[in-house]
Amino acid sequence: MSTAVTAITMPKWGLTMTEGKVVRWLKPEGESFVQGEELLEIETSKITNVVEADTDGTLHRIVAPEGTTLPIGALLAVLARKDAAAAEIDEFVAGFVVVESQDGAAEVVETAAPRMLDVGGRRLRYLELGAGAGVPVLLVHGFGADLNSWMFTQPAVSEGRRTIALDLPGHGGSTKDVGTGDAGTFVAVVENALDALGVERVHLVGHSMGGAIAAMVAVQKPEQVASLTLIATAGLGPEINAAFIEGFVRASRRRDAVEVLNLLVHDPALVSRTMVEDVLRYKRIDGVTTALDAIAHTWFAGGRQAYDVLAGVTGLAAPVQVIWGRNDRIVPVAHAEALASRVPVHIVDAAGHLPHMEKAGDVNRLIKGFIES
Repeated sequence: MSTAVTAITMPKWGLTMTEGKVVRWLKPEGESFVQGEELLEIETSKITNVVEADTDGTLHRIVAPEGTTLPIGALLAVLARKDAAAAEIDEFVAGFVVVESQDGAAEVVETAAPRMLDVGGRRLRYLELGAGAGVPVLLVHGFGADLNSWMFTQPAVSEGRRTIALDLPGHGGSTKDVGTGDAGTFVAVVENALDALGVERVHLVGHSMGGAIAAMVAVQKPEQVASLTLIATAGLGPEINAAFIEGFVRASRRRDAVEVLNLLVHDPALVSRTMVEDVLRYKRIDGVTTALDAIAHTWFAGGRQAYDVLAGVTGLAAPVQVIWGRNDRIVPVAHAEALASRVPVHIVDAAGHLPHMEKAGDVNRLIKGFIES
């Protein structure tokens, strides 16, 4: 390690996170680790995620035991060289200070606020992070999600690079006007948003329905696309979990929401109470059910996928990679495996339809390595 003693603090993931709960320590006190190893699990307002070591070291002291809920920036543990003295650790813990904001909340990480953008008569919410000379990245979420689904991805990818996460029409803080819900509407919105944001060339990263939209943008605007990353994407085969689509559109009670959200992940324990409440709150917004109904009817009528982007994806000149959870119960992993001879395909173990949230570290490394190469 570059310094004798450093801290693990409660991270800031996403716009709404103010605190986190230590679920489980994956390393005991006194054990050494190398960069990239998982140190502990933290439950956020959305889903449980892991904290990885950003350098080699030794876990000298755990300050926050399992089950502890602490604000952003609070001290969780002390990392040090194996030969660090106990007195040095004591001094570090005693002198650790969390910066307080005026309202008394811990405020260690500045979080950019989402902004609004008018595109073709539709008002869209987006979040921009990072800056740099590299080609920007656009993150496109899936059916029923919003830009917060990139809460673990966008901060990592934005290191030295401009990144934009967009709420599609019908979702998040964007207009609920989706027209007929057809793919052409969404593709035009994304293309026009890129123009309005001054993005001339872009790395596209899309999840599920957002992956199909990103693929269509890449096919229509190949000169504008530097690379395409598809995560558990729609449009690579006809099969889809129709029960999930129908259940998500109709869910209005907690029990129903829990049932459909559990289908998204490999481990249902990852779905937090807050995640369920956020979905139900979103479903109660005027126009949401009508918008989701229109999208579902157009994209997934009869329990089958209406759009096919397979030929377009495999015919692109731009680099393409596919990332999929091995235990996906929404879109079959076979859709990814069938592409393995034509584009790089990465199957992530112990992950369902949300590998970028369930296995964020692995997926972030794949995305960053791909766009940086």
